Amino acid sequence: MRDPCAHPIRLLMVDDHEVLRLGLRTLFSEAGGFEVVGEAGTMAEAIFKARELDPDVILMDVRLPDGSGVEACREIRTQRPQTCVLFLTSYADDDAVLATILAGAQGFLLKEVGSDELLRAVRTVAGGQSILDPAVTQRVLARVQTLSSSSTSTEPKGEALSPQEHRVLALVAEGKTNKEIAGALNLSEKTVGNYLGNVFQKLNITRRSQAAVYFTRHFPQ
Repeated sequence: MRDPCAHPIRLLMVDDHEVLRLGLRTLFSEAGGFEVVGEAGTMAEAIFKARELDPDVILMDVRLPDGSGVEACREIRTQRPQTCVLFLTSYADDDAVLATILAGAQGFLLKEVGSDELLRAVRTVAGGQSILDPAVTQRVLARVQTLSSSSTSTEPKGEALSPQEHRVLALVAEGKTNKEIAGALNLSEKTVGNYLGNVFQKLNITRRSQAAVYFTRHFPQ
């Protein structure tokens, strides 16, 4: 576990809104004990700067112009397991929260959080602990527990996924909506729905969250 008192906590802020990044930079600079080492407004920039700037904690939004913060988190955590990712977002959908957990994030907060609570959360994450916004903690963690236990007995019926079905499943695990998946794969939303229906039938599941848990367990990065 890293000792957060050893040196200022190095922060990388990832959000496509420049004004928000400016406000966060001001908050952490004035609080003391933090060093904002960089900012990023896209998924690609976040992955690059995480590698170049060596941050202790990354404040990450779920939705970015060129992709998903969840996907960026998974990539960053694969390359740099010592870097902590704390999601700060206004997007509180349960599936998105679950996707951030499965991607290896240490925390999830809504943007309505107070400044003092945000500072404490970053220190907590930098100290090696996890944190979730109280508004989503109980119901999401309950779903994680239920889905994790049920997924151990959930196996494919024997029919393998097609390459396109596998791609759709991977994007579901990143927390993307059918519309976003359609855009990413150059398909119609109806076609994505058909693929997803086939995936659910083959895996004997009924919910997107179960699909995310299954993908993470059976196709680790």
